[in-house]
Amino acid sequence: MEYFTLARVIHVLAVVLWIGGVAMVTTVIIPAVKNMKSKEDKIETFEKIEGRFAIQAKITTLITALSGFYMLYEMDAWGRYLDVKFWWIHAMTIVWILFTLVLFVLEPLVLHKLFKKYAEENPEKTFIIIHRAHWVLLTLSLITITGAIAGSHGWYFF
Repeated sequence: MEYFTLARVIHVLAVVLWIGGVAMVTTVIIPAVKNMKSKEDKIETFEKIEGRFAIQAKITTLITALSGFYMLYEMDAWGRYLDVKFWWIHAMTIVWILFTLVLFVLEPLVLHKLFKKYAEENPEKTFIIIHRAHWVLLTLSLITITGAIAGSHGWYFF
């Protein structure tokens, strides 16, 4: 079995589960939660769903990193970070760093407490901010995925 091919398969599946989950949260779950009547239902439902997804996102971001860096290592492709035509490798790394910081550092240490505080005070505004943040992350992710698919098949945009 070729381990590089296996790593690519694992990498793509992990990204599908990770960013697909972000898309689901952004386009379906947050809008549904925002339309709930009671503040308590909004907060409780969002925390339950987001908490379960956070576990999936943590696992898939780790798998994505391990498989991605393995492929870079196997190809000895570290020099691609120095070539602008491989901008999508930079984008993949930056998106991964952003999500990793949010999932493993900011969420447990800061964001969870801020969410509880501001959701109690002004749930409408809090969910608007959360929704916008998710849209930013999803948009960056989709641009990155588009570039990675095109770039890995020889279409560099430059």
